Amino acid sequence: MSNRIVIAGGGTGGHIFPAIAIANALRARSAGVDILFVGAKGKMEMEKVPQAGYPIKGIDIAGFNRSSLIKNISLPFKLLRSFLQVRGILRNYRPDAVIGVGGYSSFPVLRYAQAIGIPTFIHESNSFAGKANSLLGRKAVKVFVAGEGMDKFFPPEKILVTGNPVRGNIVHSLVGRDEAIRSFGLDPALTTVLSTGGSLGAKGINEAIAAHINAFAENGIQLIWQTGKPYAETAKTLCSGKRNVWTGDFIMKMENAFAAADIVISRSGAMSIAELCVVKKPVVFVPFPFAAEDHQTVNARRLVDKGAAWMIKDSEARDQLVSRVVELAKDEDRQEKLRENIGKLAVVDADSVIARSVLDFLGSGMVSCEL
Repeated sequence: MSNRIVIAGGGTGGHIFPAIAIANALRARSAGVDILFVGAKGKMEMEKVPQAGYPIKGIDIAGFNRSSLIKNISLPFKLLRSFLQVRGILRNYRPDAVIGVGGYSSFPVLRYAQAIGIPTFIHESNSFAGKANSLLGRKAVKVFVAGEGMDKFFPPEKILVTGNPVRGNIVHSLVGRDEAIRSFGLDPALTTVLSTGGSLGAKGINEAIAAHINAFAENGIQLIWQTGKPYAETAKTLCSGKRNVWTGDFIMKMENAFAAADIVISRSGAMSIAELCVVKKPVVFVPFPFAAEDHQTVNARRLVDKGAAWMIKDSEARDQLVSRVVELAKDEDRQEKLRENIGKLAVVDADSVIARSVLDFLGSGMVSCEL
């Protein structure tokens, strides 16, 4: 008899792509496993999950808006509605387990599953766990975390340190540098910088690059610039006629972007770091300054202290980012040292470890619920 598993969460690539990696690992270990995703309507998981070959159900849920309290008036009603939707989804699908990967839709799905006795698992990618996951972790079967020190958020006996799952197309990519650069219409003879603020873009990084866009050509450097949708049209207009720049809102084949890059500019979210460790790229981090407990700065600092990355504050990016990238582009010795040190931190089997733990539990027969 095959296992039926719900994977809940999303909102950003940092939640969606690890979730898909876990789903792929579950299928690889058990051909008969049946997987259903649950995400938030209107969020990018509703597009990316089907593209990966998995069904998804959307629920009406949104997060707390810290910038405009009036926009939170409807939040209690959305939360109630989402619980009713989750109840219908779980009663119809009858899963053997639910895995939460973070994001708006994760909480109501895991909370309801726990209330009716469905075994739940949590993947916490960050070094700082939010209140929702901390609460859910008390009743979870297992909490998968990226690194040590998470016992301040979760019961120690439930923690399993796995690292963060990285997409298989990145881990197992065989694409060469020249081929990858040509796929962006650029010249393999030139030093290539990849700038990515994540799937939704990064205002501080985008504005810093825009302010000094001519510095790349002036120093013989070409740029692959993933802007996110909000900045896409501005960047496209700015780069019109510049043969040394490829720009777009989203890169479908990140394995090509990483293979093409000699240097990367990036936010320092947990999943971005996990991928950069695997591909072994010199990176200049610009942490998102409004992340909870400033955990992106903590993430980046850990690599900087190991000689595995450089870091520029978001508030200083406009004045310093491009000049530091140009400096690094001209220093092969520093690039090689960064490649060597960041590569030592790579974890390539987190998805398999998580899949094995979930399936081993289900195989033990310790499953009961009140559907």
